[in-house]
Amino acid sequence: MLLIKNIEIFAPESLGKKDILLCFDKIVYISPKIDVPNKNFPEIEVIDGTGLTAVPGIIDLHVHITGGGGEGGFTTRVPELSLTNFTLNGITTCVGLLGTDGTTRSMGNLLAKARSLEEEGISTYCWTGCYEMPTRTITDSARNDIILVDKILGVGEIAISDHRGSHPSEADLIHLASESRVGGMISGKCGILHIHIGDGKKGLTPVLDIVNNSEIPVDNLLPTHINRNSIVYKQSIEYAKNGGFIDITTGIKNEGDDAVNAAEVYKAMLNDGISPYNITMSSDAGGSMPIFDKTGKLLKLTTGLPSTNMDVIKECILDKEISVEETLIPFTSSPARRLKLKNKGRISEGYDADLILMDEKLNVHMVICKGKIMVQNYKPIVYGSFEKQFV
Repeated sequence: MLLIKNIEIFAPESLGKKDILLCFDKIVYISPKIDVPNKNFPEIEVIDGTGLTAVPGIIDLHVHITGGGGEGGFTTRVPELSLTNFTLNGITTCVGLLGTDGTTRSMGNLLAKARSLEEEGISTYCWTGCYEMPTRTITDSARNDIILVDKILGVGEIAISDHRGSHPSEADLIHLASESRVGGMISGKCGILHIHIGDGKKGLTPVLDIVNNSEIPVDNLLPTHINRNSIVYKQSIEYAKNGGFIDITTGIKNEGDDAVNAAEVYKAMLNDGISPYNITMSSDAGGSMPIFDKTGKLLKLTTGLPSTNMDVIKECILDKEISVEETLIPFTSSPARRLKLKNKGRISEGYDADLILMDEKLNVHMVICKGKIMVQNYKPIVYGSFEKQFV
C-alpha cells in the first residue's frame, strides 16, 4: 500500500491538492486528508508529495517495442526497447506494433516482447499486422487475432500513401477495417484499424474513401503520423472537424522539410474547435524516421524516442500555454477511451494505480505502474531483466 500525501492532482482535470491511497494495483481512495491509523503501520509506505503534481501515466499507443527500421539495410535495424525506456519517460501503458519489416520482425516476437514488458511492470497491448498486405498475423486472420489473442486490440500499422507499403486498394482497406471492427465487436475490444500515413501524394485520401464508400464507422479508424507534412495535416483538420479521430506523432520534430511540430498541430486543432477527445498523441518510439529524396534514395535515418511525449507535454504547457488538462487528454484519457482500456487514463478511485509525479519544471520525479514504484527521485529503481547487465 502507498499513501501519497499533499499532492496536486490533475486527473486529467484539476482535483486540487489531496492525498491518494493505493492498494495493490488500484487507486482506492482520494481525499483532502487521509490519516494513517498508526505511524508505524507496516503495510503503508507514505510518500510526501509536497511540491509535486500527480498526473495519469502516459498511454503510448504506437511503439515499436521490438525495434523498427531496416530501410537502410540490416545494420539499420533498431534494437528492442527496454523497460526503463518507458518508465523514465512516464509511459505506464504501451501498444506495440510492427512497421516496414514484417519478415525479420514477427508477430510472435512482438507478442513475446509485450508479455515480457508486462511481467517487468508496465501494461502492454499489441496491434496485429504491419505495413504490407496481406498483412502478418498470429492466427489465420486479423479478425481471429483480435478475438483469440488477449493482448491484440486491433490492426496496425497498415501503410498507405507510402512507397514502403503494399499500396492496398480501397477494397483491401475496407475489408481489413471490417475484419478489425467485427473482431472488436465479438471480443469487446476497440477493433481499430490503425493506419500509417506516408509522404505520398494521396495523403489521407484512402482513409476518407473508407468513410465515404463503406459502412465502417470513424470510431474504427485511427490514422497516425498526421503531422508528417502540411498536406496530411490540413486534411486531418477537416477529417477531425467531421468527427474523425487522429493520432499526432510526438517524435516528428521537423525532420522533413514539410513536417509540422506536434505541439503546434495540437494548438491549431484546439483553436479550430476540435475536441481533444478526437486526438491522441504517440511517440513512434523504436521506429525508424527515414528521410528520402525525390527518387526514393535514403538520405538519413533516425529513430523515434519515448522521451518525445514528455517533451511535447512540456512544450504544450510552458510554450503554447495550453491548459494542463487539455495537454494531458491526448496522452491519457483520450487513448484510454479510443482503445477501450477500462480503468486506465485517469486518476480516480477504482482505476489502475498508474501515476507520474512531476516536479515544478514538469520533470518526471516518480513513476508508479500498477501500484509499484518504478522510478524514484528521477532514477529507475526497477530494471528490465538484462538492463543492469549492460550498464
